[in-house]
Amino acid sequence: MSVDFKTYVDQACRAAEEFVHIYYETMDKRRRVLPRLYLDTATLLWNGNVVTGMDGITNFFEMLPSKQATPSQSTVLVVTSGTVKFDGSHPHYYNQNFLLTAQSTPNQTVWKIASDCFRFQDWSNN
Repeated sequence: MSVDFKTYVDQACRAAEEFVHIYYETMDKRRRVLPRLYLDTATLLWNGNVVTGMDGITNFFEMLPSKQATPSQSTVLVVTSGTVKFDGSHPHYYNQNFLLTAQSTPNQTVWKIASDCFRFQDWSNN
């Protein structure tokens, strides 16, 4: 029996929601066990700083202050990639990540950008 695409998407969405809940709940309340979510040989890249291995990741999380970017708000991470061409330049490959957070008003919910990370992927070809 084959599983249709919608079933795979639904499973992936449920797994992502469960993971995000576990990750941030652990980050806020039991940070000392957060490294258990990582492989022993994992690499963590945090604001351009590379942390590798279980000991490094454990030490890194222990030194961070406890605070979430958007506490108690619905958030969505949007990942985009493609090419962009500015006036007078050749096309550049890029990726961009947006962390969106829901802002509720009496009449509607509006999504606002909490974080925006844009990176060229072909920097060595400039």
